[in-house]
Amino acid sequence: MNYRTLGKTGLQISEVGYGAWGIGKTSWIGASDDESIQALDRAIHLGLNFIDTALGYGNGHSERIVGQVIRAHSEPIYVATKIPPMNSQWPARAGVRAEETFPAQHVISSTETSLRNLGLDTIDVQQFHVWSDEWVGQGDWLEGVRKLKEQGKIRFFGVSINDHQPNNAIKLIETGVVDTVQVIYNIFDQSPEDQLLSICEKFNVGVIVRVPLDEGGLTGRITPETTFEEEDFRNAYFRGDRKQDVYDRVLKIASDLHISVDDLAEYSLRYILSHSAVSTVIPGMRLIRNVERNMQVSDGRTLTHEQLHILKSHRWIRDFYKA
Repeated sequence: MNYRTLGKTGLQISEVGYGAWGIGKTSWIGASDDESIQALDRAIHLGLNFIDTALGYGNGHSERIVGQVIRAHSEPIYVATKIPPMNSQWPARAGVRAEETFPAQHVISSTETSLRNLGLDTIDVQQFHVWSDEWVGQGDWLEGVRKLKEQGKIRFFGVSINDHQPNNAIKLIETGVVDTVQVIYNIFDQSPEDQLLSICEKFNVGVIVRVPLDEGGLTGRITPETTFEEEDFRNAYFRGDRKQDVYDRVLKIASDLHISVDDLAEYSLRYILSHSAVSTVIPGMRLIRNVERNMQVSDGRTLTHEQLHILKSHRWIRDFYKA
């Protein structure tokens, strides 16, 4: 496993981290808690030391599983979690005041709940689960963050940028008060390369990449015939002709790279890690076989200039989260 510095935090974290949304047992249907624990254990044994979860993942269920696992290990494991917006609006909407989403008391009380769920005294990276640059200079959220740092309840502060809005945190980054950002970045959505990633490098802000495999689309395992359980959010994400559209593009990527579709997930992760601004990528890994496959990406091998050029030609920005 290779390790990278998480921006100004100085933390040395595994370049492949663990995205723990899937183990919250809310919008994903699949692995049991026992399977999730086994997968997370296996990842740690293979050198993973960074886990990203959230209070909103199963109303703390994901945090409780994460806490159970890391307390059973003696090696340092860094935990990032997130505070849900008080008004329950995902993503953050324009024109809504910071006081409605992250008042200081909500920031503090949510963090204390997460600490209890995790069974920890300190959270390494506490993040806002949504963000709007309109909130810079609004409200008292920053006072809450500073108080938590002073009390030793959190070490560093970050934000999870709204889906497909990578530039909606640049103003915050320029203030210097944020230590990390989390953003959607993958072969299809390469928009963070336009401005965000270079600004993060300039201000030494750590970059956590989520949705690296486009909710499974870039694994090649979602075909026009794929079906999901009724409660699985991917029924909406890949509704209509979207599965066909994604699969056609996946086949073209594999053809252009001269690889099998089964190898696309590996190339997808390597593409993200090819950018020097990226600190870690956090695929969801609910099963041991997914852990072992994804962890192999951190072997020091890099994509060629030709491969990167090919992948950049497959940029396809669209927001499947929207209705």
